[in-house]
Amino acid sequence: MVDLATTYLGLKLKNPLVASSSPLSQKVESALALEKAGVAAIIMYSLFEEQILRDSYKIDTDLDRGIESFPEALTYLPDYGQYSIGPETYLRHLRNLKNALSIPVIGSLNGVTDGGWVEYAQKIQDAGADALELNLYNLATDPEVTCADLEAEYLRLVAHVRNSISIPLAVKLSPFFTALPNFAKRLAEAGVNGIVLFNRFYQPDFDLEELEVIPHLVLSNSNEMRLPLRWIAILYKRIAVDFALTSGIHSAEDLIKALMAGAKVGMVTSAFLLHGVDRATQILSDLQAWLIEKEYESVTQMIGSMSQQAVADPAAFERANYMKVLSSY
Repeated sequence: MVDLATTYLGLKLKNPLVASSSPLSQKVESALALEKAGVAAIIMYSLFEEQILRDSYKIDTDLDRGIESFPEALTYLPDYGQYSIGPETYLRHLRNLKNALSIPVIGSLNGVTDGGWVEYAQKIQDAGADALELNLYNLATDPEVTCADLEAEYLRLVAHVRNSISIPLAVKLSPFFTALPNFAKRLAEAGVNGIVLFNRFYQPDFDLEELEVIPHLVLSNSNEMRLPLRWIAILYKRIAVDFALTSGIHSAEDLIKALMAGAKVGMVTSAFLLHGVDRATQILSDLQAWLIEKEYESVTQMIGSMSQQAVADPAAFERANYMKVLSSY
């Protein structure tokens, strides 16, 4: 029997398939279904900074603005007022998940300023989370804010959270950084245990009949994993953290590619929403069959085997490959 086990954020997982942050973690029943289907860990749906602020300061109307930017599956959710459960409810639900599940449960915080983050990071830890994932997102619309300013703000937040908790800490990033390797290096220096690439940000659309700006969701497809695949392959062994690939994993083939690039785990949501949670069982079955066919003894054996450092042509991941792609059409 092939060993599917892996280690992510210091957590020993039975396999590399993780359910990423989604509405499926909002009910104990659906979380149990994910565990039964074979996923090795669950990332809880995000607790947003706006929810912490609303709980603390009773802000309501202004928080309804900009909901189209939330990196969650919005069209599968009620409107924001119904979905936005308060922080204390989030913590109770985390405890319920921990009591019901035997696999690790990872909390998720989404925001950019210190706010109540340190306090709630501690509360998530106290509620029993096995690790914490920070979703860093700030839409920089002020022309006076530089990339250095924004990165400094992120790093300050991460350092404050890291110093406030003892459980493993991962950071989920967008691909929109001028010098991603350098920022990843500074995150590692700040004490981050893992980096998740990449967050999907749902862009607003225009309703031409009502003349309104509306949220619009398109679920991922396998082509979207090429961007995180490339960056994980480049960063593997150069940055001393565990990598997780999210966005675009729909099949065992996708998961295998993620692992070969250097990811310790692959995170899935869209495939479960499209095909049901039993998709996890199929992915894992196909993964094991592929490993047996290729005579691998374990998942660990192939992690990073197609990273930039491992392949015969490292330039394939860099600009030199750009002309080849264009000329190959």
